Amino acid sequence: MTTIHPTAIVEPGAQLHETVEVAPYAIIGAHVKIGARTRIGSHTVVEGHTTLGEDNVIGHYASIGGQPQDMKYRGEPTQLVIGDRNTIREFTTLHTGTTQDRGVTTIGNDNWIMAYVHIGHDCYLGSNIIMSSNAQLAGHVQVDDHAIIGGMSGVHQFVRIGAHAMLGGASALVQDIPPFVIAAGNKAEPHGINVEGLRRRGFSAEAISTLRSAYRLLYKNGLTLEEAKVQLRELERQGGDGDAPVKLLTDFVDASQRGIIR
Repeated sequence: MTTIHPTAIVEPGAQLHETVEVAPYAIIGAHVKIGARTRIGSHTVVEGHTTLGEDNVIGHYASIGGQPQDMKYRGEPTQLVIGDRNTIREFTTLHTGTTQDRGVTTIGNDNWIMAYVHIGHDCYLGSNIIMSSNAQLAGHVQVDDHAIIGGMSGVHQFVRIGAHAMLGGASALVQDIPPFVIAAGNKAEPHGINVEGLRRRGFSAEAISTLRSAYRLLYKNGLTLEEAKVQLRELERQGGDGDAPVKLLTDFVDASQRGIIR
């Protein structure tokens, strides 16, 4: 049976699974859908056209599904869609999308989103991401699986952070971070491959060695970006255990719209 504290407000039309828990003074809007075993903290507001999956934990005073901070927004019924098993801590702000983009802000599964984090309109977050306290994403940012974003960092709109990449604390990111790369600073610059993170996730020694070679081609050998792309494709074609990660990195660099950090 759904556990809703008597002081909480659940507007007519909201769809809550029978196992959802809603703490004191929380407010759930009319267009909200919440999946099984999700817990909503006290004084939290979940509004807009927001869907929460199963087994999420939302901290106190969070603002989930608010209108996008975009001056072009005119009240369109855009969405926020959150997957399963996410932890979203206190005072976080997650906004719905805009019609200028996909119209939906998307959060995947198994993410750890710490206190005071802001995720702007039309962002796309994959799964198994860590965002430390006070990290801020502007609109239209994409963060791929297993990325880590340090506390007090700011990410410019339309930037993409690749899979397994790491952005250090108190950094300002204005261009894309390729997969597997560590970046830090104001403005953020590359500082090698996220070796320890890759080891923890089961990457082989061969794969890590190949990625280090790819990093040298991209950043250390004095090549232009176009020259580095050619060399990266050649490294990818050599095959072996490390070729799939190199392909992921090279495909990312080819697809970058804002350009990668250099």
